[in-house]
Amino acid sequence: MTEHWDPPQQRSFLEVNDLRVHFPTDDGLVKSVDGLSFKLERGKTLGIVGESGSGKSVSSMALMGLQRYAKAKMSGEIWLDGEELLSADDEHVRSLRGKKMAMIFQDPLSAMHPFYTVGQQIIEAYRIHHKVTKAVARKHAIEMLDRVGIPQPNSRVDDYPHQFSGGMRQRAMIAMALCCDPELLIADEPTTALDVTVQAQILDLIKDLQQEFGSAVIIITHDLGVVAELADDIMVMYAGRSVEQGSAREVFHGPQHPYTWGLLGSMPRLDRDRSERLLPIKGTPPSLINVPSGCAFHPRCAYKDLPGDATTSVVPELVDIGGGHKVACHMSVDQRLRIWTNEIQPKL
Repeated sequence: MTEHWDPPQQRSFLEVNDLRVHFPTDDGLVKSVDGLSFKLERGKTLGIVGESGSGKSVSSMALMGLQRYAKAKMSGEIWLDGEELLSADDEHVRSLRGKKMAMIFQDPLSAMHPFYTVGQQIIEAYRIHHKVTKAVARKHAIEMLDRVGIPQPNSRVDDYPHQFSGGMRQRAMIAMALCCDPELLIADEPTTALDVTVQAQILDLIKDLQQEFGSAVIIITHDLGVVAELADDIMVMYAGRSVEQGSAREVFHGPQHPYTWGLLGSMPRLDRDRSERLLPIKGTPPSLINVPSGCAFHPRCAYKDLPGDATTSVVPELVDIGGGHKVACHMSVDQRLRIWTNEIQPKL
């Protein structure tokens, strides 16, 4: 009898399995990321949304290997292009930063070194991964500044970060992140503190550069308008966990989690007349030291009584309800569909 053989399963370009990032403190263990799993393919954009303190930025830092230096307790798996990063040594992960994966930080003024010119910092990032002369690297830095839309790049390359406006600093940060053509680009709140017109320019720039380089992109934000503009797929995070995942269309037009309903209800809409006030989510995000038992969202959920005692005693699993749309909620699909159709959607 011939033994049946199953071929090895092809991994996604980025695959995160049960990632946990905990920080020991004097007050207790901070569970910043507590069992996060998701996948991302090349050329696709994943939008990660949630309130401050939901674990968005910590998870991205873990992908970059930056939490290794923060005395964090980490477990799980991070597979990038077939390599497992969490078990890799520090030197190897450091060698991947810039070339294989890069990050656009939330505040470029604090992320860039104030004592070195913008050009020097791009040159250094490029020469780490390419054995070229300073002259060649400088020419490449000027080309990158020009590509991200900085005027007069030949002279601005010698300016310091504080000499750039907020929007121009963000563009310079993008130039530095993309100077080695990374295959994975993580943008952490890339449009925070920028005015609306500059926000639109930065988002268009990221979209254009992604098409040019074919990078996989993760956009981390609390602004649903940003992910609506850019993302193919959306992951909603709450209290260090993913509560909903799906395509942008599914999450915007058929959301399944009460927290996602709250995020959509608190978002201004310009595509329709609105006579009513926005619908804020009641309460505040939980402490990551004392996360509520059961479903972490239950203290703020208007429908917590529908599923019974499980809401406060059992942590809901992230379940696929069809087509890759996943949700972690104790309510049945029929209950959620009825509430969305009859109560939530008419108010948005």
